[in-house]
Amino acid sequence: MNSQPRSSDDLILAFDAGTQSVRCGLFDVTGRMVDFTKIPITPYFSTAPGFAEQHAEYFWQKFCEASLALLARNTALKQRIRAVTVTTQRGVYVNLDREGKALRPAISWLDRREAYPTHFAPFWLEAGLKTIGLYGVVDKLNRKGFSNWIRQHQPEVWEKTHKYVLLSGFFHYQLSGVFAESLGTNFGYLPINMKTFGWADKYDIIWFPFPIEKDKLPELVPQGSTIGTVTRQAALETGIPEGIPVTAAACDKSCEVLGSGTLTPEIGYLSFGTCATVNTITTKPVDLLPYLPPYPGAVPGTYCTEIPIDRGFWMVSWFKEEFGHKEVQMAAERGVAAEMLFEEMIAGISPGCNGLILQPYWSPDRVYCDEYGRGAIAGFSESHTRAHLYRAILEGIVFALKDGANITTGKLGHPFTKLRISGGGAQSKTAVQIAADVFDLPVERPSIAETSALGAAMIAAVGLGYYRDYSDAVKGMTSIQEVVQPIARNRDLYEQIYNRIYRKMYNQLKPIYKEMAAITETYPELIPPAK
Repeated sequence: MNSQPRSSDDLILAFDAGTQSVRCGLFDVTGRMVDFTKIPITPYFSTAPGFAEQHAEYFWQKFCEASLALLARNTALKQRIRAVTVTTQRGVYVNLDREGKALRPAISWLDRREAYPTHFAPFWLEAGLKTIGLYGVVDKLNRKGFSNWIRQHQPEVWEKTHKYVLLSGFFHYQLSGVFAESLGTNFGYLPINMKTFGWADKYDIIWFPFPIEKDKLPELVPQGSTIGTVTRQAALETGIPEGIPVTAAACDKSCEVLGSGTLTPEIGYLSFGTCATVNTITTKPVDLLPYLPPYPGAVPGTYCTEIPIDRGFWMVSWFKEEFGHKEVQMAAERGVAAEMLFEEMIAGISPGCNGLILQPYWSPDRVYCDEYGRGAIAGFSESHTRAHLYRAILEGIVFALKDGANITTGKLGHPFTKLRISGGGAQSKTAVQIAADVFDLPVERPSIAETSALGAAMIAAVGLGYYRDYSDAVKGMTSIQEVVQPIARNRDLYEQIYNRIYRKMYNQLKPIYKEMAAITETYPELIPPAK
């Protein structure tokens, strides 16, 4: 840990590169957000069904746009910056050559491609894995590894690859010229020791599904460590002063959990983001679902559990694009977010939406471990309007998160005593109240909505010595804006809907989803082209 005199004048520049935008904020070491910028991005493009890619240079361009916009407004504060740190969406992979140039578009976590099945291990080992029932798991990992797909389909790219990095590692190189990754972001289809999140030992079985040459992997450093300093070229492109330390953070969700002030497993954390999640932090690795191990926590030596709803508050964007044209136009005229008008629109809609129930599995779901899964909206009648549909979306997302919470607390062996919520959807007072009512728990909303960027800044603050430890940093840099209590009448209604209707929907529809998959495979024209 570096020795750094604590001063409230010192600033940390934190970047959060998510699925829908690149954000950056200036935070002082008391956790106050001095200024903030958000640049929307196009998450991916698709050149084939199921593919989701984006150019790494595009991510860097948006990174620079965000940085330049923020620092142009705060020229006088640039000399007070003591560190720059980066958190990113997980599972975005980049092939870099020796000069740090991308050899192909980055593959996103939203990508559904798989490598061809192969004999990934010696016959005796495959036979042994079949005997103990692990062959299917390792085979699935082998097929899911994007590195294996590149080896099979673009061997010339793999041959030229100097380093195979995550998006955060790409940004680290662009800023500092160092090929390095944080232990707090090292998660995904890689040869990782899932207890330490370092690279696996030489003889670990994980190298068989992910046969990546060790020299193609970046250096790993602990959270809070200094990776390098901002280069002259990066300073020209971003506006960040040359020589500022680049500090290793953690992945976006881990930073969100930390930035919300969550350090213990009795607190459930709900991320109301593009991918809505229910998380908590633990000191022991616990697999909640098959193929869904915990990922590294922002605090070294901890793990974050997570149940994701891949198309969580993305559904708000979907509603806006498909049904919200009127509100979008009015919002532009009034200079406000369309979501504010949606809140006004549903003000008179009662909990339960007069029997309209939505299950938000717009992507193959993970809670029910069903690759054929689809979403559903049931209970339409002549009384229902767009407003009912919008509220049903909010309720459906929270019901799905409660499914995930039940799995989490069941595995951990104790219930949540309260919830914390952040993310874009947490700005909806209706959504936060629904969460309190459905979970029958008090919901705390942090004072700063951008908890991912704040969490990254907190890691840098501890690493630079402004705080003794993370408990100290939570006390010094986080606070709660409000506590929302459940409403008894709503709680009782949601309990009935959840237990008597929602929990039964998926299993009863599951055979129909499988038939749908069979039909669309036979008649692929039934599948609309990707936008």
